[in-house]
Amino acid sequence: MQRRDALAAIAGGLAAATISGANARAAPSGAFSLDRATIDATLRQFVTAGRAAGASALVWQGGAERYFGAAGFADREAKRPMQRDTLVQIFSMTKPVTGVALMQLWEQGRFGLDDPLARYLPAFGAVKVLAGTGSDGKPILRAPSRPIAVRDIMRHTAGFSYGMRDTAADAIFHEINPLALTNTLDEMGDKLARVPLLFDPGEEWSYSTGVDVQALLVEHLTGEPFEQHVRRAILDPLKMTDTGWTQPASRLPRFAASYTKADGSLARIPDEKARALNFGPRRLTMGGAGLASTLDDYMRFARMLLGRGTLDGTRILAPSTVDLMATNQLDPRITRRFFLPEKGAVGFGLDFAVRTAQPRTATENRGTVGEFFWDGAETTLFWVDPANDMAVVFFVQVTPFDGTLHHDIRAAVYGADYLGPAGD
Repeated sequence: MQRRDALAAIAGGLAAATISGANARAAPSGAFSLDRATIDATLRQFVTAGRAAGASALVWQGGAERYFGAAGFADREAKRPMQRDTLVQIFSMTKPVTGVALMQLWEQGRFGLDDPLARYLPAFGAVKVLAGTGSDGKPILRAPSRPIAVRDIMRHTAGFSYGMRDTAADAIFHEINPLALTNTLDEMGDKLARVPLLFDPGEEWSYSTGVDVQALLVEHLTGEPFEQHVRRAILDPLKMTDTGWTQPASRLPRFAASYTKADGSLARIPDEKARALNFGPRRLTMGGAGLASTLDDYMRFARMLLGRGTLDGTRILAPSTVDLMATNQLDPRITRRFFLPEKGAVGFGLDFAVRTAQPRTATENRGTVGEFFWDGAETTLFWVDPANDMAVVFFVQVTPFDGTLHHDIRAAVYGADYLGPAGD
């Protein structure tokens, strides 16, 4: 479960976003009014309808905090309320942090995006592609049509499995188990290189272990343990003091419990299982999951991205690098996109989904052309909306992943009819 989770152009002109108590509805110009009461009511409904034990949201817009709200419980059984400093497992919202760490090294000239991955991680020079199944039931393998490029591991086009599909490669993935917490990052890479690719690099989009390979690449390029490097290069400079893979026992009372939804009701996931990534014994620091964070900490990361790489005078990335990451990297010929269309009219940049067109149906998530975002397995979400000078972080802890919560929190922020500016 922990592995699931996922800018054609910067939208022309800034939308005139205002803050008022009126109902949030779309205007012809694409402007909207942020309605605090609507967001409050939406968070409460998530709890009263049994969709989540607790929920919280934080909105930053126009250089200031515009909304904070929370409803329900971080720990339903202990009657501990969801609060601003509640720590949650953000799972795949770890991925953008890893991507930023790798792109810092790209800015330093340590690698090229189109370099063969095997130049730095030789084990991936021997990968094979799944070409079918023989009459003996064994997978048929062949050499890939081209090497995996570094860009591929950042946009999920390398062909790696994530164990999420019903293929022979996924079966081998589960058997080899590269993401076992008992592996080091090096061992993860060696094992993953033995799993057949689902397709030739660059041919399809499929959510994958590519971001864990990014972490391995960071470790090899820097000679520094990945967790230590991210702390030094990103978390400490951004003053994200509560965020990390390894958490001290003193923070346990602030951790949200995790819940799974079955038969219409929520059941608590045992704490020892839910918190294994942060408190249990492990050797693996995943690039694709494992961080725990608070609303305020993750908002500092989102605000850095909204600021095109800089927050409070601290530069993490160059503006052009953030723009590159938030630009759709998928060739139009990449039409097979495993589950990505569920996110709406989006493409994919470097570790972010990016909105490329206005919402096309009433059921699609509200959003603005040029926004970039990602989410986590327990239904957490963040997005950065440059057109409205806004960033939003939304926390719940519920599995299986529930995209309806994202639809509804976005509708609460923007208004159910919001389309935003058309973009270029």
